[in-house]
Amino acid sequence: WVGNGAKILVDRALSASSEIDDSIDPIFRQKALDIFLNFYEKNLSIYTVAYPNVITTLKSLKKEGYTLTIVTNKPYKFVEPILKGLGIYELFEFYLGGDSLKEKKPQPEPLLYVCDKLDVSIYDCLMVGDSKNDILSANACGMDSIGVTYGYNYGEDISIYNPNEVIDNFADIISLLK
Repeated sequence: WVGNGAKILVDRALSASSEIDDSIDPIFRQKALDIFLNFYEKNLSIYTVAYPNVITTLKSLKKEGYTLTIVTNKPYKFVEPILKGLGIYELFEFYLGGDSLKEKKPQPEPLLYVCDKLDVSIYDCLMVGDSKNDILSANACGMDSIGVTYGYNYGEDISIYNPNEVIDNFADIISLLK
């Protein structure tokens, strides 16, 4: 159920199924979503941990001079507290949330926006992602991508979305960039 955003998560929970029951009162659904988001905002970092080797790899990449950004479909207001809770906020040039622009992943616009903001070509960027939306967004704008085999990909093999590379260990990014 996780990985498609809070609204769908709550709708699925209320439906007690991965299929959303549209007969549930929309006002009730909105109240449930508001309760969930309020709770989530107050508890963002309690059980949030980075996957193995992510923090050390990000620090190494930053030290080597790479510019790091985040494009997530998570609401913008939640991103900074999570990054600060993980102790990695300062590693990123900036970040976009799913509500930062009109379009979100899997559309190409968020990645194109990042390139424009940094004044770099898509060919000088790399999307590293754990979901089909990450890879599809990169594919849609012609950006290279690396898919990781863990995370929020709905139980699907990330390779079916055609990333340039697939890794099991986040630290492998460093050797792929050489």
